[in-house]
Amino acid sequence: MKILVLGAGVVGVTSAYYLARQGHEVTVVDRQPSPAMETSYGNAGQVSFGFSSPWAAPGIPQKAVKWMFQEHAPLKIQPRMDPTMARFMMKMLGNCNPESYATNKERMVRVAEHSRMCIDALRAETGIRYEDRQRGLLQLFRNDKQVAAADKDMQVLAQCGVRHKLLGADELTAIEPALARVPGKFVGGLHLPDDQTGDCHLFTNRLADYCRETLGVTFLFNTTIERLTRVSGRVEAVHTSAGKLTADSYVMALGSYSPFLARDLDIRLPIYPVKGYSLTLPVIDDGGAPQSTVMDETFKVAISRFDNRIRVGGTAELASYDLSLAEKRRATIAMVVRDVFPEGGDLAQAEFWTGLRPMTPDSTPIIGATKYDNLWLNTGHGTLGWTMSCGSAQLLADLVDGRQPAINPDGLSVARYAA
Repeated sequence: MKILVLGAGVVGVTSAYYLARQGHEVTVVDRQPSPAMETSYGNAGQVSFGFSSPWAAPGIPQKAVKWMFQEHAPLKIQPRMDPTMARFMMKMLGNCNPESYATNKERMVRVAEHSRMCIDALRAETGIRYEDRQRGLLQLFRNDKQVAAADKDMQVLAQCGVRHKLLGADELTAIEPALARVPGKFVGGLHLPDDQTGDCHLFTNRLADYCRETLGVTFLFNTTIERLTRVSGRVEAVHTSAGKLTADSYVMALGSYSPFLARDLDIRLPIYPVKGYSLTLPVIDDGGAPQSTVMDETFKVAISRFDNRIRVGGTAELASYDLSLAEKRRATIAMVVRDVFPEGGDLAQAEFWTGLRPMTPDSTPIIGATKYDNLWLNTGHGTLGWTMSCGSAQLLADLVDGRQPAINPDGLSVARYAA
């Protein structure tokens, strides 16, 4: 079957990999000159299967009010007359209850744990390397209230078979030795030993090379996708700056831009761009730098280790599709890495970046069929695009082929928003 994948970020390229691996003739279309040049370029570097949690959680509305008055808050909202933002926030608030949180958490962990097995198998099959490390993630708690709040997450992790361990303050340095240089800052942590780190941009490019050279995937770069047209309940064609493209089936993996294209087909995707920032700085002292990924729970900032670089990613900003670099956000993530690993990297040489995470109101990606029998969705992964990419792409390939899926797909398609 001839399949067009729309989007060459990490979700689009992994979709191409699994579809081509199952024997399909795959073409990937993207407006950028190479893979992973937008949201997949400078993400936090964490592949955090066990850390898959909904943003919409009990207590978040109250926290959001407090964050409005904090200089280094993890969430910022830029006031604007934006009805799309207002609808998204209302739907997100509707998920901030214990029942919805438990449902959404289970769905996210289901995809993420499948993704863990998939990325391990992909790495073994393809042999690609991407400055990756398989040393886990350490969530750091600055107060006892955060430790207590982790109990519910640990219950879900236990139910899903995710390995984890709650650590006391004196046990943190066994996982991250550099924390010995900042004594007294953290009261404990949650260690997820099966989580991983790496450079998502490098991963996506090397996988794209493998797809092209080994699986025969075609990539059409510098090609703007303009619109989709339909005939008799099917997508007829994709109209691009390079002309009209046709296929037997189409996969939409356009992240935050998916709603614009889906709107042509009367499909409403409740995806809103949540702006995130990162700094990438050179390591200057290995002993003072992280060895894997740490997540500062207070500021929601992740600090990940590459070979000779540190990637610091965090903050969430509701600012529509604005891609300007805000110095206040830089100050926040710089403050955190300076506070946790003050001797590890050189902030004076840091690269500052921003990207748009495609967030759904329930934080769960949208994977599966649509009302058009040849249009499939793989989008809306929020902050966990790389974490869930392999699992969601493998699931999608099963669904496209009509195979018995490797995991239960219930609650993952766009149909969950019909009510």
